[in-house]
Amino acid sequence: MAKEELITLEGQIDEIYPDGRFGVLLENDHRIIAYTAGKMRRFRIKSVVGDHVRVEMTPYDLSKGRIVYREKTPGQGPSGPRGRTFRR
Repeated sequence: MAKEELITLEGQIDEIYPDGRFGVLLENDHRIIAYTAGKMRRFRIKSVVGDHVRVEMTPYDLSKGRIVYREKTPGQGPSGPRGRTFRR
């Protein structure tokens, strides 16, 4: 029996829940609950309300998904100054 293919959709985070879950509004105006994928959790990639994300869903349950990619938004960089700072 062949494994079912995953459905990949684009969306935007609109709510943050406890336990690392997020409310995501998809581009087709459906709302789902999603969690961060293993690599995003491993490398501590943070997501906030308003981030555009890519979500994978199984065809068996279209109300839940897994966030696999967070789009880079301009103007959001690491906090603090870039490069080294030297004190004298």
